[in-house]
Amino acid sequence: MTQNIKTLQDLPQSLSNKTVLVRGDLNVPVQSGTITDTARIERLKPTITTLQDKGARVVVLSHFGRPKGEPNPEFSLSFMVQTLDKLWETPVSFCDDITAESTAGHIKAMANGAVCLLENTRFYAGEEENDPDFARQLAHLGDIFVNDAFSTAHRAHASTEGLAHILPSYAGTLMEEELNALAQALEKPERPVVAVVGGAKISTKLDLLANMIKKVDTLILGGGMANTFLKAKGVEIGNSLCEEDMLETARTIMARAKDENCELILPIDVVQAEKFEANCVHETVTIDKISADMMVLDAGPQTIEICKQAVDNSKTLVWNGPMGAFEIEPFEKGTVALASYAGKRTQAGKLCSVAGGGDTVSALKMAKVLDQFSYISTAGGAFLEWLEGKDLPGVAALKTNNKKAA
Repeated sequence: MTQNIKTLQDLPQSLSNKTVLVRGDLNVPVQSGTITDTARIERLKPTITTLQDKGARVVVLSHFGRPKGEPNPEFSLSFMVQTLDKLWETPVSFCDDITAESTAGHIKAMANGAVCLLENTRFYAGEEENDPDFARQLAHLGDIFVNDAFSTAHRAHASTEGLAHILPSYAGTLMEEELNALAQALEKPERPVVAVVGGAKISTKLDLLANMIKKVDTLILGGGMANTFLKAKGVEIGNSLCEEDMLETARTIMARAKDENCELILPIDVVQAEKFEANCVHETVTIDKISADMMVLDAGPQTIEICKQAVDNSKTLVWNGPMGAFEIEPFEKGTVALASYAGKRTQAGKLCSVAGGGDTVSALKMAKVLDQFSYISTAGGAFLEWLEGKDLPGVAALKTNNKKAA
């Protein structure tokens, strides 16, 4: 997938006295001022180190939160510098105003191999507007642009898309890994391909489902959206989460899947409970026994066994979304059981498994299989839009960049 995109391997051996603007994604989860998940920071390190080794001055761009186009101390990136120092194993300086002359002066005075973090790009209205003038302001700070933020590639912003049309542009290590893994999973996969698609609502994943039934051999549906499909088939689902206005859409998707020879797997047994509460009274029943006053909160063991068989019969797995309400016990069991099985198949060399999306990563982390899958995407929205078959602006810009190599 990177055949039309320049990567770090295409850069000159020496970048001495050159400034490289690196678009990373440091929009990490934070609680009470403490970063609770450093994965995105750690996975940016290989690009930072490669550029340092080439002698470049490295300037990192990122957004954080939603400050709505103006400075807001709550969303300043300044608190992150100490963590970057530690995880990137290099001193990191900080500039608090991207447009200030002092920032340009600081960058020019940086030693070769030095690293600087700039303030939140979303402090400036021109970022999300993809304003050409703001993109030129950013470009003025560097000689080369490296996009290493696949997770923001679905946004046509100045620092993700605009810059790539101005400076010689390259994909960073993480961007390259993401694109190659996703291509292996859906563009040129080893067949048969099975996909797990879960989540609360069909309405948020209509485009994904429409694309999946054309791309995969088997589609496993889980989470709240499976309830809507069950009801569309005439199953009484009690008080379960259901999109009543999507029943006809669900029937259409099922008909199209049949036309595409894509097998749809829906629950045949479920875990039901009166309330969505941890460790509340619950029971496993077949779908014809769902009580009128109960709600479905997880796939049952018989369903998971069928899903495991689908995994056994496949060589590639794409996963987006949980099988049930995994956030609370005991409704994580279906997701954990299937994830663990997919992880074992992957480790045995019998499956290529690619997963992505915020809830998905959280669920796989709970199942302790993050290191067992072939690839875990750092992206949420971008991963979803890629599954939908959409062109991602940040990736498309790298492909169309016709600047000469630095």
